[in-house]
Amino acid sequence: MEDSRIIELYESRDQQAISQSDIKYGGYCYSVGYNILGVREDTEECVNETWLRAWNSIPPQKPKMLSAFFGRITRNIAFDRYRASKTAKRGKGEIAAVLEELDECIPDKDTTESLCDGIHLEGLINEFLGELQERDRNIF
Repeated sequence: MEDSRIIELYESRDQQAISQSDIKYGGYCYSVGYNILGVREDTEECVNETWLRAWNSIPPQKPKMLSAFFGRITRNIAFDRYRASKTAKRGKGEIAAVLEELDECIPDKDTTESLCDGIHLEGLINEFLGELQERDRNIF
């Protein structure tokens, strides 16, 4: 089908526009997206989103070259996904949650032995203070 006919289908809101676009330019858009992303599933989603964006933008716009129009949309979507995936790999703001989870893995600085030593020391100090007169105990 010719580009002018596909554009007419978009303008008349005929859903055949999407299927005809996919038949004629699906492979081209797929290759554009795949060259950026390198992941089949993400590329397929980019191509599907390309048809949605074309559906939403063609009535006000009338592209002169449909292949360039679809290629630009696919490229922009793929670059947005690429940036988002790189941001996700850097933590995406989840660093605090990750560190909180690691907190459970790091042993507590107070071991059972140190807690027992502290209790024993407290008992010795109380015993010592119990032997002192009230005035000396208050000074201590």
